[in-house]
Amino acid sequence: MDTELDMSVLNLLSYGMYVVAAKSGDQLNGQIVNTIFQITASPPRIAVSINKENLTHELITQSGIFSVSILEEATPLGFIGRFGFRSGRELDKLSAVKHLRGIERCPIVVDNALAYLEVKVIDHVDVGTHTIFIGEVKRAKNLQEGTPLTYAYYHQVKGGKTSKRAATYIPPITEPPPATGEEGKYRCEVCGWIYDPEKGDPEHGIAPGTAFEDIPDEWICPVCGASKSQFTPI
Repeated sequence: MDTELDMSVLNLLSYGMYVVAAKSGDQLNGQIVNTIFQITASPPRIAVSINKENLTHELITQSGIFSVSILEEATPLGFIGRFGFRSGRELDKLSAVKHLRGIERCPIVVDNALAYLEVKVIDHVDVGTHTIFIGEVKRAKNLQEGTPLTYAYYHQVKGGKTSKRAATYIPPITEPPPATGEEGKYRCEVCGWIYDPEKGDPEHGIAPGTAFEDIPDEWICPVCGASKSQFTPI
């Protein structure tokens, strides 16, 4: 019997990119999730996998309500980093993001969203590091036309990385050797984003051709907001 377990095969599974938000009391939070799928049509029900260590897990457990915002393909990396690599216990993620209030005042992120769902939890399954929340869709609304952001596009085109708390995170078996042409590049220790001096970071005032050493000390990672000191050379 063939017992080979090639974890890279899991990367071929298809996913979308969403913001799941929840509320309990006065506490609001949201996070990036890619493991959401429809499980029935009548009534419409979906399932989502959330890491038990995340604040969003705590809020969904307490309130039994959550929202799902379907992100568009043009969603900036910084927006994804805010919800995917920052902790809601340290940052009010929704403070600078346009959002609505839905069922029982649950927040619904509308920035960079094509549509949203409001969901009431009807059951849950403990799967170890994560909980699968099964919920019935109580409201669904389109916001704008566009192309949904897929997990593959996020990785292959945007160069995005996967949070260690994500359900689909696959830890590297060994640290890969530096590839040819990696000289001068630096990797963010928090989210894995790579600064390439040839490309710079024009969106945040760093022109192409700028060596990492010449970047101002107050510059931060455009994805997760980590400081310059949290980058290491490749």
